[in-house]
Order: sequence, then C-alpha cells, then structure tokens
Amino acid sequence: MTSPIKFGTDGWRAVIADTFTFENVRAAAEATAEYFKTVGGCERAVFVGFDVRFQSKAFAQAAAEVIAANGFRVVMLDRPYPTPYVSFEVRRRKFVGGIMITASHNPPAFNGFKVKAHFGGSATPAITAKIEAALSAGAGGTRGQTPAGSDPLSPPPRQLETVGPEKFYFEHLKSLLDWDRISKSKLKIVVDSLHGCGGYILEELLRDTTCTVRTIRGNPDPLFGGIHPEPMMPQLEPLGEAVRNSGSHVGLATDGDADRLGIVDENGQYVNTLLTLSLLLLHVYRTRGWRGAVARTYSQSLLIPRIARTFGLELYECPIGFKNIGELMLDREILIGGEESGGIGLSRHLPERDGIFINLLFLDLLAASGKTCTGLIHDMWKEFGEFHYDRRDLHVPIETGNAVVAKWRTDPPSTFAGRRVQDVGKLDGSKVFLEKDSWILFRQSGTEPLLRVYCEAPTQPAVAEIMAAGLQFVEQFGSDGVI
Repeated sequence: MTSPIKFGTDGWRAVIADTFTFENVRAAAEATAEYFKTVGGCERAVFVGFDVRFQSKAFAQAAAEVIAANGFRVVMLDRPYPTPYVSFEVRRRKFVGGIMITASHNPPAFNGFKVKAHFGGSATPAITAKIEAALSAGAGGTRGQTPAGSDPLSPPPRQLETVGPEKFYFEHLKSLLDWDRISKSKLKIVVDSLHGCGGYILEELLRDTTCTVRTIRGNPDPLFGGIHPEPMMPQLEPLGEAVRNSGSHVGLATDGDADRLGIVDENGQYVNTLLTLSLLLLHVYRTRGWRGAVARTYSQSLLIPRIARTFGLELYECPIGFKNIGELMLDREILIGGEESGGIGLSRHLPERDGIFINLLFLDLLAASGKTCTGLIHDMWKEFGEFHYDRRDLHVPIETGNAVVAKWRTDPPSTFAGRRVQDVGKLDGSKVFLEKDSWILFRQSGTEPLLRVYCEAPTQPAVAEIMAAGLQFVEQFGSDGVI
C-alpha cells in the first residue's frame, strides 16, 4: 500500500481528518525519529512547535509522545509560535532536530508536518527521502497502533518538557539590525498577522521604541477569518486599507506560521516579493555592508541577476521551494536568498526563511534611507530597470497542468503574446523567455491540482498582455490534458 504521506517543498501537508489524521501524524513522527537516530554530534533531543490550526496542539502532542517513546528528550512549546523560532531553538540548543505542526499558508482545512534539521533549517531533500524511506519500510511497525500515553488527557511522558518562548531569538534578531536607528525612526506601522502565529510579536518587539505600531488580525483563529493565510493580494487588502486610513509608512504581514512575509507600501499597495528581495539585496550590500553570494528560486525577478552582476556577486538559481536555498546555505555564505512566494533568508541568521526577521530588516531599510517604499522602488528602477509582475493560481487537474508544461518542452511556438520566444528553461516547470526582458513560467504542483502561472515584464500592460496569453494557452487543454 502506498503511503499517504508525501513530503513536498516544505514538509507534508494534507486535509485534516482526511489524510492528516492522528494515525498518520504518529507514523510520520515514528519515521522522523528513525532519521533523528542517525544524527550525530547533537543532544538526543527534539524541539516541537505548532501553529493556530484546528487540533495543532493535540497533533504536536501526539508527535512529541512518539518521539519521546523512541528515547529522545522532547521540548515542546506551550503555545502557537512561529516556525523560525523552532528552527532557531533547534540550532541554539544543539538538538538533533525539530518538528513543527503547521500547514503554513495553506487553507484552513489543511494541516502539516515540517521537519527541522539539526542545523536550524528545513530538512533537505536527502533527509526527507530518508524519512519517506522509513515510512515505506513501516517506520518501526507503529502505523495503526496507539502509543502509550497518546490519550490527550493522560499525563505526558517524563521526557516531554513544555516551555514558553525565551529571549534568545529576539536578542539575535536585534543584533543583526541597527536597532537603535529603528528605535529612533518614528515609523508608523501596521502589522497584519492574518490570525496566524505572528500574533502580536512585532508590536511587542517595537513597544519601547518611537515607532507607532498597530496590529490587525493578531488574534489566533483556526479559520483565519475565512481566507487562506498567504501574505499577498487579495488577502492583504484589509492591511492596505488600514495603512491608508492611518497614514502609516508601511504594512508588514506574516503568513500562518510566520516564516513568510508580505509588504504593503504607504499607499496601501502590495509590494510583491520580487521587489522586496531586490530592495533588501541593495540594503544588505550597500547599507549593512554584508557580503556573500545571492540565491533566487526560478520564479524570482530579473532584477536580482542585474544587481548581482553590478556588484560582482555570485548568483545561484534554484528550483522553487526555499529548502533548495536553505541547502545552499549549508556550505556557502548566502548574502540573501529568496523565493517569489514570500520566503527570504540570510546565512548570517538561519538557513531558513523568517517572516519576523525580514519584516524587521525592511524596517531597518526604511529607517536607514528615510525614504518611502515607493521612493525606494523608483530609485531602484532608475538604476536597474523597471519590472512588473503577476501570478495566477489555476485549479486544474494535475494531468492538465503536466500537459501544459510538457507542450512547452516538446513543441513550443516560435512566438508568444506577440514576442519572439528566445528559450524555454526546464529547471522547474517550463519557463518561457521572451524578447524585451519578459518571461512567463508554467509550473504544476506535484501534490495538488494547482497550476501556477508567473509572469514578469518591464511594464504593467506588458505583464497583463503576456498573462492573458498564458491563461488562453492553458484553456486550450481539456480536463484530460488534451488540446
């Protein structure tokens, strides 16, 4: 029988009570414990966290008990908290790893199981392959069984310790920033936690500064107010409205488990992550004076290689999924790396994306420049060229999406949207490079019926024209993927 547990770009996610069940969570925990037993040089201990989703704490407790039954000391958080905090604590405490129960930015019906490795980042593809192999092998024969102490009402095993958040993570974040400058900046900020793990953390951190901070959607809600907690439009429309109505300088958002971010400018307009990563690259190189290579995933901006070339920085391009950037960070210094979907990280922090830290780094940029978000963007465009972007998520059968991707690889047209096709990249999906500094990418999810279409071009009308042609291209394919 095929295991229903399949690890994607960052862990395993599934619909609660369908495939995401206590039985399967225990099986995943058992297989993860088998991997943790092979990790040397660390304390035989595991850090466990969870998000605000339905039954997340109970799922985390079930996973923790399985890990403890395998002979590990388990330290579990007593409240929903950001995923990057779990990663940081795993590294700080020198544990063999961590587990985070979260489905990140997925809709409320989902929950998930993220594995954090001993180095303080997401499990690499090699690690997840070992966990999936242990699942296929039966993971110790616990599937379908109820481990001792698994009743949520029973006392936890002695080797399971419950703790609250500590100060070390926040002290580390402040050490990476010009905290004095931020503290004196008098920035007016609206924070949107989308009812997720970010809560009121940013507001609390900035409480004793001259900044004025208001948090919206800070209370935990398993239904996320009826949306999926992904920090981009249209989910961030209430944040944009709050920024406009309050005359704030910026809006800062985090996703369901606060490892991704979203920025809204002083006019309430969304600053997409292609622009955010480009602005922060300029900031950390020029203002902070940090050095290292640059990494981007396949759907990131053409601005990144332009800026990297200007500064003589080595550039790496990775398949989509921040775990690929995180893996690069294990053996080289990455100045900054980012993906299109809101994940940005720096080697000097963690080999992990972190929405809390990157939002603070954006405040560091605003405080240092004294400029508005739009002013910074226009300055960057003047120097490196103007670019605009769009993404559409199409709910089509997996077979249809695969057929779209395959068509570009095997029989691409010579022109598209009135532009010459220069090349079709195949690193992840099919990325169609067009003349006039434009591209469109078709990428089918391997685990759900979702075809993502990404596009970038020098003008907004060009983006709209190319995206419309892309959507029309997809419509040629029937539900069975046949034109």
